[in-house]
Amino acid sequence: MRVAMLSYRSKAHCGGQGVYVRHLSRELVRLGHDVEVFSGQPYPELDDGVRLTRVPSLDLYREPDPFRTPARHEYRDLVDVAEVATMWTAGFPEPRTFSRRVLRLLRERAGEFDVVHDNQSLGAALLCVEAVTGLPLVATVHHPISVDRRVDLAMARTWQRRLSVRRWYGFVRMQARVARGMRMVLVPSESSRADVVREFGVDPERVRVVLLGVDDGFVPPTAPRVPGRILAMASADAPMKGIATLLEAFSKLRTERPELELVLVTRPVPGGRTDQLLDALAIRDHVRFVSGISDTELVELMGSAEVACVPSLYEGFSLPTAELMATATPLVVSRAGAIPEVVGPDGLCADLVTPGDVGELGAALGRLLDDPERRRRYGAAGRRRVEERFSWRAAAAATGAAYDEAISGFDARGGKGSRRAHR
Repeated sequence: MRVAMLSYRSKAHCGGQGVYVRHLSRELVRLGHDVEVFSGQPYPELDDGVRLTRVPSLDLYREPDPFRTPARHEYRDLVDVAEVATMWTAGFPEPRTFSRRVLRLLRERAGEFDVVHDNQSLGAALLCVEAVTGLPLVATVHHPISVDRRVDLAMARTWQRRLSVRRWYGFVRMQARVARGMRMVLVPSESSRADVVREFGVDPERVRVVLLGVDDGFVPPTAPRVPGRILAMASADAPMKGIATLLEAFSKLRTERPELELVLVTRPVPGGRTDQLLDALAIRDHVRFVSGISDTELVELMGSAEVACVPSLYEGFSLPTAELMATATPLVVSRAGAIPEVVGPDGLCADLVTPGDVGELGAALGRLLDDPERRRRYGAAGRRRVEERFSWRAAAAATGAAYDEAISGFDARGGKGSRRAHR
């Protein structure tokens, strides 16, 4: 099968969407499919056999100059103008403008593919894909971004900040409308399925759950773990990741356990809430931030921790949770979103705590640090659970079956039946 996979930003270090594109595309190719990724910046890291078509934007959020104003010679068309105008008015334009750019490319190359798979771009122009290209369109929604918006609004302290949050998330209404128009929506968990149906109004008959996987490189450590080291991962320094809750819990723990160290795999926003909390709690010298490391270095770091924590207020799946389980690292996690689905029953391979509860999180971390036998048991159980449930090969097989279903339904309604001859 010939697959056009769309992702408006796909670099692995940008978060789970980039990890998803890389590993799913690789396993689809290994199963015999032909996959070409169409991506905006920052571009993905892809494995051998997966082709990349760059869909350049103005890259307005690139480091080291995010929210930049492009030079006059950089503008190519009205889509670029709309992208800058949306940024200037505090909105986030990339999903919408990416969809317009990629529709042009798909129109020209429709005969080269059998199915189009969107990775949560959900831009308005995607509603035209089937009519313009004669190809069925499937979308993955990791979770509805309306949840992020609600959490950020709850954390906003002033009306100016609330207004800014509403404007930034202005694309969410568009995404909900596009999701409702998709032929099929893939989600990574039962929790995400319920949320997509409730938040975006997607017909539940069109939703398929496809669990995500963990790369084979995530393995238990061979070296001893570092005593007193707590590790947490966050794809973004955002309220939904629960970093503030963890910092406060860690600060309280250190009053009785001065040997503790916290390692956060994220990049804090300079002057942001996380940065301010480090000074307010007087823990800056005891918290280390790590970012931009290789997968090998990440696995080594995960395996160095005595205990890991996932304090998120919500997750549609939580790849870091599954990856930490694969390294046999014992966990304390929030009872939020799909995290309980990933770790299984409380006490199997993790302790579950109430999201945002500083006292409960700190107490759970302390108990686990004091119990080496339970840490060993949790680590072994987590590793077994990953081996039994979370495979990228299985995810690719299930995704391929979804493609077959989407193509069959499309052909039955007058689509291009000739595509089957190319598989």
